[in-house]
Amino acid sequence: MQINLQFFWTILGGFSIAFHIWLIFSGLIPNLVSRPLHMALALPWCLMYGRSGNSFRLGTLLTGLGVLACGYIILNQELLAEQYGYISSLWQGGIAILLLIIVLEMARRSIGWPLPVVALIALCYGLYGQYLPGEFGHPGLPLNSFLGTMTIAEGGIWGKLTGVSVNVVAIFVIFGAVLNAGEAGQGFMNLAMAAAGRLKAGLAKVSVLSSALFGSISGSASANVASTGSFTLPAMIRQGYPRDFAAAVEAVASSGGQIMPPLMGAGAFVMVELTGIPYTEIMSAALLPAILFFLTVWIGINAFASRMDLKGIDEADRPSTRTVWITALFFLVPFSVLLERMFFGRYTPQFAACVAILAAFLLLLLNANMEISIKRAFQRIQMVCVTAGKQISMIAAIIICAGIIIGVLGQTGLGVKISSFVISASGEMLWPALLLTAFACLLLGMEVPTTAAYVICVSVAGPALQTLGLSLLITHLFVFWYALLSTITPPVCGTVFIAAGMVEEKNWLKVAGKSMALGLGLYIVPLGMVANQDLIELSTKPVAAVLMFLKIGIGLSAISYGIIAARSVVLRILLLIAGMIILFI
Repeated sequence: MQINLQFFWTILGGFSIAFHIWLIFSGLIPNLVSRPLHMALALPWCLMYGRSGNSFRLGTLLTGLGVLACGYIILNQELLAEQYGYISSLWQGGIAILLLIIVLEMARRSIGWPLPVVALIALCYGLYGQYLPGEFGHPGLPLNSFLGTMTIAEGGIWGKLTGVSVNVVAIFVIFGAVLNAGEAGQGFMNLAMAAAGRLKAGLAKVSVLSSALFGSISGSASANVASTGSFTLPAMIRQGYPRDFAAAVEAVASSGGQIMPPLMGAGAFVMVELTGIPYTEIMSAALLPAILFFLTVWIGINAFASRMDLKGIDEADRPSTRTVWITALFFLVPFSVLLERMFFGRYTPQFAACVAILAAFLLLLLNANMEISIKRAFQRIQMVCVTAGKQISMIAAIIICAGIIIGVLGQTGLGVKISSFVISASGEMLWPALLLTAFACLLLGMEVPTTAAYVICVSVAGPALQTLGLSLLITHLFVFWYALLSTITPPVCGTVFIAAGMVEEKNWLKVAGKSMALGLGLYIVPLGMVANQDLIELSTKPVAAVLMFLKIGIGLSAISYGIIAARSVVLRILLLIAGMIILFI
């Protein structure tokens, strides 16, 4: 039975991979065909995978009903397009309600209660918001129109966010799954060991570099901690690192993977869709701020190391030069193909990713000794199918559920009202509005995944920030960065909890405190982007961008040493003041 189930999930994952790659080469497929198919393929993974007993049986029932509902949308997409989002029968109304319930349950089973609860509150607001007094009420929406726009038109659950998940995110998830199934992960680690292992606090710096490399393709801070941390954390503990410090290093470094080009998780692709800015331009804009983040972590590690006498890794424990170069090829080749096709071949990101996937697939035949094994390649392909199937489905559940919230905001005008409130509450001044937005991102991000938190916050606060003079790209980068705050900021700090558990550190607050000190860049760099906007103009103003990079780097260094390393209170204050002056004046 177990073998049969494993075979089933492998085949299903393989079919999901084939479907999403086929979409890239198939030309124009109607959105009300590709997006429901995307959800239908995600349903078994979200509702059945890893379940047993009654949970599995209920998941199977909901999967069957969901597939039938998605099938109805697909088979009747031409007819539904002519209804312009208006439900014309009780049958369609039943399908609409069923789809919404299943989307909420997909998200609940994938990531827990918080996001579905927010989506449910949004639905209640759409249905009953006319009874709210004051400016946050709305005139009321016809039930048939409201449900129809959410479920049978290209809005709500079939909106443009779902399109990003189908057409772009899924391809890069497949790319990451293929890389991780081969020797690329070890290549990341070996390169990091060679580059930083010999330095003071070498293992901590290895964690920073490997997490930056791995996180750029995984897009998940939690997955990053679990993967790179499985090596770096035990190694740091064996070398005598304090448990809270080791956990903090890994938690912070892993959080930065979502802001590190070229992939940046799902958020970068959602940003492309929401802004209309080319993916290559977003990558270019995000590069220097991301390097500043990891540079700040690096400086913070140096500051802690000066107090803890943390040494580098012995030469005998570092990989040989030959091993480093050979294993590095396993990720350098696919990454080079990806970037070459995007920047020089002028391919779309998803088409370039398909070519890179082919290169990565061929490398699955080889191990670190350059030996070919068909049996090992087959096992790796099985791993790719299951990993890609799970990850595509989890992201689909998040994005489709977030689509409910965005659909309600659009239909009710609540986004505009909240944006007006932000402007009013800030006294029509940019910096107070930025702080209000940052606080909102922190609150929402405590329980909602980064991508969803970013989408919701930028939808309601983004127009206000732009009205107050902030450019479109900086607005989105600012909100995206602050949506990450909750990964290391109490009371809900996912990477901190995971890392603390992996090193068996019971006092997670100690880990959180050191994480916030090391992750200083996550709090300050977005503000630095606003105060020094040339920082994101690397593609158009490279000299000015690099100068701003150096300026912000010096300021962050002063602040970091002031917080962590300085013993004298007077010196701390002077370093903090100097850093702030350099950053903001």
